[in-house]
Amino acid sequence: MYPGYPYLPTLNPIMYYPNYDVPSYFQRSQSPYRYNYSPLNMRQQPIRGQASWTEGGPITKCNIPWSDNEYMTVAVGTESQYQCGQTLKVRNLSSASPREILVKVVDQVPGYPVNNLILHRRAFQALGASVNQGVINIEILPSPHVAEEEWGKYLLNLAQTAYPGYDVTDYQFVDSTQISPTQIKRTYHFLLRSPQEEIKVQGNVIYNPTTNRIVSFDLNEV
Repeated sequence: MYPGYPYLPTLNPIMYYPNYDVPSYFQRSQSPYRYNYSPLNMRQQPIRGQASWTEGGPITKCNIPWSDNEYMTVAVGTESQYQCGQTLKVRNLSSASPREILVKVVDQVPGYPVNNLILHRRAFQALGASVNQGVINIEILPSPHVAEEEWGKYLLNLAQTAYPGYDVTDYQFVDSTQISPTQIKRTYHFLLRSPQEEIKVQGNVIYNPTTNRIVSFDLNEV
């Protein structure tokens, strides 16, 4: 347990926190990353906050494992508006070239700030952050705004299956093309890394927006 910090019963103790005084952190009224908490505002626009990382644990309050969604998972505060199983888009604002990923809410932490997240280490690294950073500034966009990007999460799962032994270290939406009234093509880029190499994979999915069914998909190294 960390002195002065809420007990995190469902999280693995292998978790990084920065060298700040936790009680004063909760009292920072002038922090640029505090947000005027309003359910209406949170539904309508992105929220700025901060994210740390964890290796996860065997038990979660949502009964969803940290390994779900290829470890693109996150814990939120119990008082936040985010629900178990919900998909969030997270952007790394601490990077010179901001990266975005989609993560799934799998755990809830009592007393945690409503606009802060605890990402799984793999998700933290997929945002281009080093675990040595500990904490990064982020922007959060909750669903349903990210619903159209769910195909990226689908292709992410396929990429992880097609390349066993590789971790996704970057994930970006590239393009959307209306092929016909019944077909939309979406393109994504994934950066995968193994102990031996780093490769870039392009994923394409064509689907019917009316039925939300896949017409075709492919993965290619680029």
